[in-house]
Amino acid sequence: MTAQVKAVEQSTDAEFKSGQVVTIASSHFIHDVYTAFVAPLLPLIIEKLSLTLTLAGSLTAMMQLPGLLNPFFGYLDDRINLRFFVIFAPAVTATLMSSLGLAPNYWSLAVIMVLTGISVAAFHAPAPAMIGRISGNRIGTGMSIFMAFGELARTVGPLIAVWGISLWGLEGISRLMVVGWATSLLMFWRLRAISGSPAKPKGIRGLTPYLLRLFLPLTGILFLRLFLNVSLTTYLPIYMTEQGFDLQAAALYLAWLEGAGVVGALLSGTISDRLGRKTVLLFAFCASSLLTLIFLNTSGFWLYPILLLVGFTAISTGPIFLALVQDQLPLNRAVGNGLYLSISFILRSLAMVLVGLGGDHLGLQTAFVWSAILSLFAMPLVFLLPGSLRGVDS
Repeated sequence: MTAQVKAVEQSTDAEFKSGQVVTIASSHFIHDVYTAFVAPLLPLIIEKLSLTLTLAGSLTAMMQLPGLLNPFFGYLDDRINLRFFVIFAPAVTATLMSSLGLAPNYWSLAVIMVLTGISVAAFHAPAPAMIGRISGNRIGTGMSIFMAFGELARTVGPLIAVWGISLWGLEGISRLMVVGWATSLLMFWRLRAISGSPAKPKGIRGLTPYLLRLFLPLTGILFLRLFLNVSLTTYLPIYMTEQGFDLQAAALYLAWLEGAGVVGALLSGTISDRLGRKTVLLFAFCASSLLTLIFLNTSGFWLYPILLLVGFTAISTGPIFLALVQDQLPLNRAVGNGLYLSISFILRSLAMVLVGLGGDHLGLQTAFVWSAILSLFAMPLVFLLPGSLRGVDS
């Protein structure tokens, strides 16, 4: 165990503060529910403002671009503790996303999306670091709860948006921002006195060796792994329709996959606290790749249990990656998390384009096969991550 980790253990409480963990995870759920409004609202916004598909698609990109600010917000959090950013981000994001129907033109929409992206970055860079500081020696469990609530939000968010539109119309969903403000007020009451970083963080120069040791192999793992995740979560409905299923059935299979991913995210970090981060990653990589190949050769009733297992293993690794960052950078958790999120954003965008190109030229089934194979190639890189195979320290 490094001196850095020992310093943190001497200055922090090892108790798992379940009440505060659930409070932050619940705010993650509320926050991400609003960011999931975009997809169901876009068709109505396109019709209202007569937007082209290119302009509509650029709006989503504008919300994603501020994700590159994650390391900056993480650096600030390690220095001055941005807990109030985390506390009030649900209110800000709720206000912006609930106002999409009120935007009179494309440029006002663009401003709303950029500001939403900044709010999203301001929440997601410091929040996992806060979880790490209040999870004691059960960081994996804390990350599992945090990530599972986020995954659930992406499933529920579109349903809430459609429900709001059915009641009040596109402009009327501004009423939904009230829930975001109530969440921020509750968080302020519960978390206003939460402690900041337990010790003085390392400067960038002192932090560089730790970043290189962790992020060089982790970047390779993420790149090889994201092909499978993107294939399953983005291109699965298209693949299913190519196999002869109607759009409703294809959406049902995706929801089934995502639902299993929520359960996997909820359990994976907790299991990695007991068995070790690397052990669980190796199992998840191997199992999800092999199960995907089985899925591609399955039909009928067996699609449901196979997709259940695929979702459980393929979408379950996010909490473990976050826990790894928290383990290895205990004095710079926020900047490490911000860097991880930015790398993930860039690599996910690249993988999404490459899988699409592969699907266009080789067919989606072949693209799925190669995505599963590339995921297996990530397994040797797991052994290059810092820490022992079964342990969670370094």
